[in-house]
Amino acid sequence: MVTVRDARVVVTGAGGGIGAALARRFVAEGARVVVNDLDAVKARAVAESIGALAAVPGDASAVVERARDALGGAVDIYCANAGVGSAGDAFAAEDVWASAWDVNVMAHVRASRLLLPDWLERGTGRFVSTVSAAGLLTMIGAAPYSVTKHGALAYAEWLSLTYRHRGIKVHAICPQGVRTDMLAATGSAGDLVLAPTAIEPEGVADALFDAMEADRFLVLPHPEVADYSRARAGDPDRWLNGMNRVQQKWEATGR
Repeated sequence: MVTVRDARVVVTGAGGGIGAALARRFVAEGARVVVNDLDAVKARAVAESIGALAAVPGDASAVVERARDALGGAVDIYCANAGVGSAGDAFAAEDVWASAWDVNVMAHVRASRLLLPDWLERGTGRFVSTVSAAGLLTMIGAAPYSVTKHGALAYAEWLSLTYRHRGIKVHAICPQGVRTDMLAATGSAGDLVLAPTAIEPEGVADALFDAMEADRFLVLPHPEVADYSRARAGDPDRWLNGMNRVQQKWEATGR
């Protein structure tokens, strides 16, 4: 059985939602957890409420070294959970695209650059990427989010195929709707596509621990996403036609 007791864990974007649920579950399982969030007040509140080792607020792209120090010199599990749910279409502003790329993809790259040397030397390490079903599929009304989540999934896949024989475990969490502030911010598109099957953040944490136990790369809190992904791969035009009908339905509601 996989055990995380005494593991040194960092969870970014853990001031609420999925990140807070992940941090809470790791603490409950006996891990030593650092809670990170851009919002210092939220980070400290979560850390205190769950009995985490420390809160290390700030930009997720720059948290690794400070978190490592707080954990006594090493990180065993890194949860790259911080993300931005950027809506918009092809005409979204350049800074919206840049922010989505920076947070949803490059923060993962930057963290792995700092983590991998130690992990490869020790022959062990676990990188958990909160992607989204949008990374396997797509999301109407959210081009920057969908595109960068595809990038996050691609990077997680690359890490796994490159380093798994050297002891590095990688997991990509790909939920659909989760009852968080980010879901609330998706507006009418989220109401149409995500809200009807939305789950609590704790369900995502449960799915991650199941995947770690099974040594499985994809973490699917909504199991039906596997069927959607197979349909998309097996007949892309049929899948795109179906998604276009969803788009038209959304447009007919006035967005």
